[in-house]
Amino acid sequence: MRIAYLIASANGGGAERLLIPACNFLRDVGHEVIVFAPCKGDGRARSWWENAGIKYFIQNNTFTHDPMFIFWLRSYFKAWKPDLIWTSHDDITQVGQYIGKELRIPVVSWHHINYLYCSLIHTGGDTCLWVSDARSTTEMLAQHLSAERLAHWPPPLFQENPSKLAQPWQPGTPLRFGSVGRLHYHKGYDVLIKALSLLDDETRSIPFHITIVGDGPEQHNLQSLISQYNLQNYITLAGFMADPQPFLSTLHLSINPSRLESLCNAAHEAMNLGLPCIATDVAELKYSVENNKTGWSVPSEDPIALSNALKEALHNPHTLASMGQNARDYVSQTFSQEAFSQNGYRVLEKIYNLTGLK
Repeated sequence: MRIAYLIASANGGGAERLLIPACNFLRDVGHEVIVFAPCKGDGRARSWWENAGIKYFIQNNTFTHDPMFIFWLRSYFKAWKPDLIWTSHDDITQVGQYIGKELRIPVVSWHHINYLYCSLIHTGGDTCLWVSDARSTTEMLAQHLSAERLAHWPPPLFQENPSKLAQPWQPGTPLRFGSVGRLHYHKGYDVLIKALSLLDDETRSIPFHITIVGDGPEQHNLQSLISQYNLQNYITLAGFMADPQPFLSTLHLSINPSRLESLCNAAHEAMNLGLPCIATDVAELKYSVENNKTGWSVPSEDPIALSNALKEALHNPHTLASMGQNARDYVSQTFSQEAFSQNGYRVLEKIYNLTGLK
């Protein structure tokens, strides 16, 4: 098959990295894959795709619903004649459905947040197969779709031999907590800052620091909030990192205070390196983060609960390493390469059955 893989951005987020193992799998079983994306920002994902040998075309200075981007896609598809349109993430699915219906090309849609899936299912029945990477989304989709039109395909986040695992905290040394994520309202970093401001003086006297890696539209607001609460000595916005693994391996705990997620690659990549997590109970995180086993689970948008979890972690640093090992064990069981391949073959079999393609 010739597969046109549509993604909403080339700016270096989790979906852009998740694209790589999916494309590799599809290519390894003999299909041709070309990635198409609009790009309104820096296009940092280009280097990732180039290093993976993935062919891509980017329409610069456009966004997902830009008429110029849609015209560009339509023109390319008429010339190349893909057999299948594969959409990855939210708004790009609507674009794929629109062009797929117009050009009579079947559409597969993967990797969405729950509420977006609900609206897209009811407004865009042109997707033949819906694929979810998160258990919570798969369960939601099962309420609306037949088994033939639904597949579950979690990414291969487990690494057998990462370059460096997180090291246990040593008594007498500062605690290092951190997070990797786009500085967006959905990620809830404002809630984390407010939770940090609620810590009592005794807890703040414990040597620790929180570092957030990433950039995005909320950067100025978050920096202002840090200044407002006078938290400059406790939390730092470190900016974007193309490869966050070396940073994660220096931490003792990962913090993921999201309001909204699908899978949350960053949290599971941290767990893969042996880090426990403080995370909100949204989407896949409600399954992955188990209180006092792999970390602490708290309600979203609840700075008091988040502050209490931070306090417990800071006063009990000797528990972090064992919870981190539990977290790595969970990722090894749930997100292995073997499971990824097995689920990938199931996805392809459903595509073949639904479309008649091979």
